[in-house]
Amino acid sequence: MLRGEKVLLRPVKREDLQRQWVFNNDIEFELLGGGDPPEPQALERLEAEFDENVRKGGRDGTNFAIEADGKYIGGCGLFHFDEIAHTCEMGIGIGDRAYWGHGYGRDAVRVLLDYAFCQRNLHKVWLRVNGDNERAIRSYRACGFVEEGRLRQHVWSNGKYVDFVYMGVVRDEWAAAQTS
Repeated sequence: MLRGEKVLLRPVKREDLQRQWVFNNDIEFELLGGGDPPEPQALERLEAEFDENVRKGGRDGTNFAIEADGKYIGGCGLFHFDEIAHTCEMGIGIGDRAYWGHGYGRDAVRVLLDYAFCQRNLHKVWLRVNGDNERAIRSYRACGFVEEGRLRQHVWSNGKYVDFVYMGVVRDEWAAAQTS
């Protein structure tokens, strides 16, 4: 549906759930996401949630599967839309370790930002990231995000308190970077 240089952002399919279940039960992957402590997830619960959303009908919204080399490697999406300010939060997770550190996440973020600003007419996209996830922070900066705030020692992660970093990019800054 939305194509980048390395990735395709498409709807999540039922056949993606087996891999997502593996990612959701990978402690290291879960810790990189920050926020809540990792909790186990049964495949049956993931499938039930998917089935419930399918039963509701309609569109899939702004949650995308990330596909590379013909396989599901993770997911990304936009959420917490503010219709007055034209802002939303972004989230991304590449669960397949073979695709870590090779620009797939950066490509997915760039495609998602293009969608947010050009198709959804948003003014700003923001995110939260675990302060010790330096690889993600570098990647977000490369996509135009700037640090807007830091909640010090706000998240209990892997046996210690770490900062929670808020980052954002506004459309004008993003558009200027696209032409340079």
